[in-house]
Amino acid sequence: MTTSVHDGLRVQAVLGTPLLVIDYRELIEECSRRLALPVVTAIEFANTQVITKRRAEPEFRNLTDAYDFFAADGMPLIWCMNARGAAMSDRVYGPTFMRECLRATPMPASHYLLGGSPELGARLRQVIHGWNPATQVVGSFHGRVGVDGRLVDVGDEELLAEINRLSPDFIWVGLGTPKQQAWIHRNKSKIRRGVLLGVGFGFDVNAGMKKDAPEWMQRTGLTWLYRLASEPRRLAGRYLKYNSMFLFYLLHEQLFGGRTEKGSS
Repeated sequence: MTTSVHDGLRVQAVLGTPLLVIDYRELIEECSRRLALPVVTAIEFANTQVITKRRAEPEFRNLTDAYDFFAADGMPLIWCMNARGAAMSDRVYGPTFMRECLRATPMPASHYLLGGSPELGARLRQVIHGWNPATQVVGSFHGRVGVDGRLVDVGDEELLAEINRLSPDFIWVGLGTPKQQAWIHRNKSKIRRGVLLGVGFGFDVNAGMKKDAPEWMQRTGLTWLYRLASEPRRLAGRYLKYNSMFLFYLLHEQLFGGRTEKGSS
């Protein structure tokens, strides 16, 4: 498939999901530009699991259709895109993008953090202040969220009322898959403005609660192997299932052709 254009940005489809042909700086600039628009923009940092779930599970695909853009979060996705001419030098990894964006966005840009435990939230605020003391984190929510995207201990209306009252520019959602996709699907239309960013693991890494893979493993597409070694019980079944399915779908598409999805050409 060749590169096409979706809402003014270059995209290339992998297994039916239109992935942005973009780098960190360009995506930060695009997010800042969209703050002036009278719409809410939702961006997912999609790895092979997300791409595969969208291909294989109609319910999950419906959830993630709430996103306006998908950034390629994993190196295997970059390899697939480059094989079709994207010429990308790097992925746009959620944890790294979070760091770069929070360092780069000047006053009066404001941020809201949604996800993780209260301890994680406190650590993350300290880290953010260290990156850029001028960064405005105007609010946060660190309670429990169900797999359906509903808050467990408080009402959804209270959280949405706070977000709309504070009117943050960037709303960082670190609930993990599939919770963050479900939360954004349920609530995007109820938020008045801003950019929603589903960064998942980015909260844990940047708060120092979990270690990220070394740079050489990230560059060679082995982040998943590092995380598997760190959390084998939690991740072994997921990685075996979705990595295998991802490879199967790629082979099937290569041999028999793929279906055309939204944003592909």
